[in-house]
Amino acid sequence: MQNVIAISAVACQGIVAAQTTTDAMLLEQIADGDRSAMHTLYLRHNVRVYRFVLRSLRDATAAEDIVSQVFLDVWRTADQFEGRSRVSTWLLSIARFKTLTAMRQRRHEDIDQENVREIADGADTPETSLDRSNVSAILRACIAKLSPAHREIIHLVYYHEKTVEEAGEIIGIPPSTVKTRMFYARKQLATLLKGAGLATLAA
Repeated sequence: MQNVIAISAVACQGIVAAQTTTDAMLLEQIADGDRSAMHTLYLRHNVRVYRFVLRSLRDATAAEDIVSQVFLDVWRTADQFEGRSRVSTWLLSIARFKTLTAMRQRRHEDIDQENVREIADGADTPETSLDRSNVSAILRACIAKLSPAHREIIHLVYYHEKTVEEAGEIIGIPPSTVKTRMFYARKQLATLLKGAGLATLAA
């Protein structure tokens, strides 16, 4: 029984240690070849990276493959992280580059057309009842109709809660350009939402 208690105590200490270790500290350990640090970083960020990639690719298998590539790059290049941004921002920058590369490699496929087909039928009457899931689906479909540049800004700022500066760093543009794209993205999205019968969200 004492052995079990001792093992549990050690496990708890390990969990606490992992929680108090910053991402930057984990990268330092990864640079030294620490596999447990790599595992911890992966657990912290793999879901966010996956969702970020999936919103662009709309292909779960391809998104999973890119997530694997991202963290393989982290394992290989952790010593190159300079600490000028948050680790999560650095990870999304790597993911964005790999996603764009994958999208360029796709031939004979129009990704945006697949997204447009998700738009709700315009023939629906105003009396049609919209539950929460339908509203979310229409919102996602309207976002999918934005230009790639505007869609990317919306995803980073609203879904991934990145600041204007962080979004600019991930994309590689100045904060002023991020703000301009945000303005036009929101304006275009408002028009799309009104056309889909969601004027209250467009306000």
